[in-house]
Amino acid sequence: MAVIHRTTMNPGKLELLAGWLPSRPWYTGASTAPELARAGGFRIDDPAGEVGIEFVVVTDASAAEPVAYLVPLTYRGAPLEGAEEGLVGTSEHGVLGTRWIYDGAHDPVLTERLIALLRGEAQPQHQSVTGAPDPTVVPEAGEGALPAGAAAVAVEDGPEGTRLVVEAAGRRLGDLEVVRVLEAGRTGGPGALGRVTAEWELPDGTRARGAVAVLREG
Repeated sequence: MAVIHRTTMNPGKLELLAGWLPSRPWYTGASTAPELARAGGFRIDDPAGEVGIEFVVVTDASAAEPVAYLVPLTYRGAPLEGAEEGLVGTSEHGVLGTRWIYDGAHDPVLTERLIALLRGEAQPQHQSVTGAPDPTVVPEAGEGALPAGAAAVAVEDGPEGTRLVVEAAGRRLGDLEVVRVLEAGRTGGPGALGRVTAEWELPDGTRARGAVAVLREG
C-alpha cells in the first residue's frame, strides 16, 4: 500500500508539468507557459512497493477555453533505464529525497498495473488519502479481452494521444489508448473492448466524467 506523505516537493508537480506539457505532440494549447490547476486523479498501488503510480488530471486555463489533460506519472528513487523519452523531471521530496518522475505511459510498472486494473486485479486508490479505495474510478473490459500475460510492448505518442500496443503470447490483442485531452461523457465508442472512466473537476466547480483509458481492437 502506497503511503501518501504530507510533505514538500521542489519543484512541485504543477511546475514540472507546466514546463513539460508544451513539448508533447498531444498538447493542444498555443502557449508555452500553460496555467495549470489540479483537477483530479487517482492512484494504483505497486505491489512491490517501489514505484509511486498516480494518474493526474490538470486543467490549463491559458487557452480561450480551459482544457483538461490526463498525465499518468510514476515516481522512482533512481532513473529508469531506457525511459529517457518519458522523463518529466526530477524533484526533491521532503521525505524520500530525489525522485525521478516519468510519464507513466513509458513506465512498464504503470502500464502493467493499468492492464491489471482493467482485468479487475488492481483497485483504484484515492489520490490523496492513504489506503482509501476510489469508487468513482470505474474499469470495465469485455470477457477475454485481456487474457493472462497481456502486456504493453510498445508506446506511441501522437497528436491524438498515447497508444500502448498490447500483446499476449506473441499475439497482438489491441491498442490501449491513454486519453490525454479529456472530454466529459466520452466512452471510447461502441467498438471499444474496455475502458476506465473517472471524474475530474471543471473550472466552475462542477464535476465531469469520461474515459481516461480505452482498449480497442488492433
